[in-house]
Amino acid sequence: MLPLSGIIAQKTISHFVFFNLDRERIQEMSFLQASNLTGAQLKYTWRELEPEKDQYEFAAIRQDLAYLRAHNKRMFIQVQDVTFDTARVNVPDYILEEEVYHGGVAIQYMTDEQDNIIRQDGYVSRRWDGEVAKRFHLLLQALGQAFDGQLEGINLPETSVGFGETGALYPAGFTPDSYRDAILAQMEAAKQAFSQSVVIQYANFMPGEWLPWENKGYLESLYQFAKDNDIGMGGPDIKIYKKAQMNHSYKFLKAYSSELISGMAVQWGNYEEINPKTGKQVTVEEIYQFGQTEVDLNYIFWSTQEPFYSNQLLPFLNRL
Repeated sequence: MLPLSGIIAQKTISHFVFFNLDRERIQEMSFLQASNLTGAQLKYTWRELEPEKDQYEFAAIRQDLAYLRAHNKRMFIQVQDVTFDTARVNVPDYILEEEVYHGGVAIQYMTDEQDNIIRQDGYVSRRWDGEVAKRFHLLLQALGQAFDGQLEGINLPETSVGFGETGALYPAGFTPDSYRDAILAQMEAAKQAFSQSVVIQYANFMPGEWLPWENKGYLESLYQFAKDNDIGMGGPDIKIYKKAQMNHSYKFLKAYSSELISGMAVQWGNYEEINPKTGKQVTVEEIYQFGQTEVDLNYIFWSTQEPFYSNQLLPFLNRL
């Protein structure tokens, strides 16, 4: 496990497979026998970890952790409070209560520049709502008591939310400032819960600004807070040299690389991106080189999208 301060005399990337919710795949021999794969990043939803208020269910984490440790693999967990479709929610039923938690979740949208709704895009917990946040922080505290120092790390989902740009679609109580404050509080709660394991906040975009033209300091404030509090940063999607990402999270990961731990996920579809510098579909080696030289990562979490995972990623890692 990486030390949490004075970390960057040298950076060697640790490679994890992001199995998402397909957690049974940690038993695959192609994964277990790959010596250059340090471990697995597995996703657990708030809903499954707290099926009833104050009743935590961590048996699945314990089982997966024991299996990985028995096979000399390490484990990252991602605690999910957001969905990207409207077929499900990832918060417990009690959080959906209107009186205390104001419905618990907010619907996200894909919009055009005028905030006309193109489609509904899933649900995110009301992270800016003090009562909802309090419950999520208690979950983090319980997880820390159970697993701090045993897990390689924990990461929190991306900061980007789909509420449009004009404010017309903002949920009740939401403002860009209140959201920024809520993410900072979430980061602090995670760090307090996990003082030994690595904590990584995925921070890609923040509502209320678009860099470099509209810079309110929201995104950078997260990276500054992370630096000051030994918290790691990163995000979903390694889309190499993609302009929007280069102006946002990639820029700050590079700027703060000598002062904080960082990790990014190669998500579904990232293997199919076009490299702007070549005009051709990106290769696994180009993704790796970008993570190493352009954003100075400590961790890469590789998706299992086929045929890239079996035909390109595993052979490439075997050659490292």
